[in-house]
Amino acid sequence: MSALARTYWPPTQPRHLTVPHTSLVFNIEVSAARFPDKPCIIFYDTVITYREFKEEMERIAGFLQHECGVRAGDRVLLCMQNSPQFVLAYYGILRANAVVVPVNPMNRTGELEYFVRDTGAATAFVSQDLFAEMEPLLGAGLQHAIVAAYSDFLRQPTELKVPDFVAAPRAEITTPGVTLWTRMMDSSCVPGPATAGPDDLCVMPYTSGTTGHPKGCMHTHHGVMYSLVASMQWFHTQQDATILATLPYFHVTGMTGSMNTPLHAGATIVILPRWDRDMAARLVERYRVTSLQMIVTMVVDLLSHPDLARFDLSSVRGIRGGGAAMPEAVAQKMHEVLGLPYVEGYGMSETMAATHINPPERPKKQCLGIALYDVDARVVDPTDLHPLPAGEAGEIIVHAPNVMRGYWNHPEADRDAFIERDGKRFLRTGDLAYVDEEGYFFMVDRLKRMINASGFKVWPAEVEALLYGHPAIREACVIGSPDEKRGETVKALLVLRDGVSPKPTEDEIIAWAHDNMAAYKCPRIVAFVDALPKSPSGKVQWRELQERENKRVQGDAGGK
Repeated sequence: MSALARTYWPPTQPRHLTVPHTSLVFNIEVSAARFPDKPCIIFYDTVITYREFKEEMERIAGFLQHECGVRAGDRVLLCMQNSPQFVLAYYGILRANAVVVPVNPMNRTGELEYFVRDTGAATAFVSQDLFAEMEPLLGAGLQHAIVAAYSDFLRQPTELKVPDFVAAPRAEITTPGVTLWTRMMDSSCVPGPATAGPDDLCVMPYTSGTTGHPKGCMHTHHGVMYSLVASMQWFHTQQDATILATLPYFHVTGMTGSMNTPLHAGATIVILPRWDRDMAARLVERYRVTSLQMIVTMVVDLLSHPDLARFDLSSVRGIRGGGAAMPEAVAQKMHEVLGLPYVEGYGMSETMAATHINPPERPKKQCLGIALYDVDARVVDPTDLHPLPAGEAGEIIVHAPNVMRGYWNHPEADRDAFIERDGKRFLRTGDLAYVDEEGYFFMVDRLKRMINASGFKVWPAEVEALLYGHPAIREACVIGSPDEKRGETVKALLVLRDGVSPKPTEDEIIAWAHDNMAAYKCPRIVAFVDALPKSPSGKVQWRELQERENKRVQGDAGGK
């Protein structure tokens, strides 16, 4: 832990975290032994107990070993939406002593081909709604595909409105190399011993970065175990908690907070395959959900629900998230409506979720939180890497138990990502922040996202947060627009709230901005859009919007 972070520390928390010297599979064995008949997963009223989960995990592992030839350390792709099959496949892969490669379900064939080639994976789990993108790879690197229909886990009648892609009946697929999930579960293969230990690779999420191909982040069982135990202890998660899984499992935040952590605790997971504000509210009320992980766009969407007041959400004791700072106006409305603060945290694919979280008993707004147990986090000058004092913005570097071992097959990227300080190996995050006098970290922006407007540094995240204070604005994304005179100028893409009348004009928004922020930060260009592009995890795709803007301006210049 850095010296700055010692200024404030929750009095109920130890400063050091002792991490179990076991694999993640052992967590399932313990929870199944302790709570065999307790609901592990709830999926549209279908309940899977811990005993059932362990039995199905073992069957999957046996099939992988005996029918697919999966050996210890082999990489296995996992491409699905949130579902019981995702969680079971994840742990089945680990029980086979192999390594999970979680894949964004939005990836197309060309992108999937890269993952197959880069990891050397010969086996993949894929849902039938995504199989068409995976199918061309069979026989071309990929040898085995286990295809799952989400509807196979609709085992009980339900009055809940099940999405069409979940309710779709199982399709008979006869492509060579394909095994349907149900046929795999009918097999009687018994797995060999569970030999993976804390220092073995566990999961390898891919990070897109800013240039080139995605890179696999190599995480050991020990690193993942640190993340989930830290989350469990920080938020006091126990066996009678009920967690609504809203964030995608392929991403480390949802994977840690809404899957691995509750399974270790013996808690119950209610799975939502894709974000749906109405269904989320219904599930909270129906199953008395106690904890939610939601990024800013989800909170904004939920609070915009016209009938939110008719749902009983009183069981929720905590809402947490990260990925982007929660705007002050949205946080205030959430507190007024739900009576809860938004507890923000900070982490990345390279750190297997959080290295910083706000203390739930003493959170600060628009704040990344304080460095967790045994985390040494510092702020340095991004040019020469010298340490900076409290209050001065620079790049975050972290030394922590959950920092990845390195990038898979990319030693040159490791050389750029890691530096040595005081005998420790630190990860350069590429994120700019400052630390206050109490050790709380505050994000400024991504190092590569800064807008340089006539020599002034403008951080889009800060401008976005200020724009959320306008009563008509529902969502905002700020980008730089190339400008001959200023180098770049600030442009705001805005989604207005439903039913706003009269709708503000672009000039009115610009005038409001001048009244509420420094002149150099003010958007000089405003464009209203119906929606902002988002990733499967719900983050606004600012890079896509920035690239569109660059091409638009270049096209305009070329046409002159």
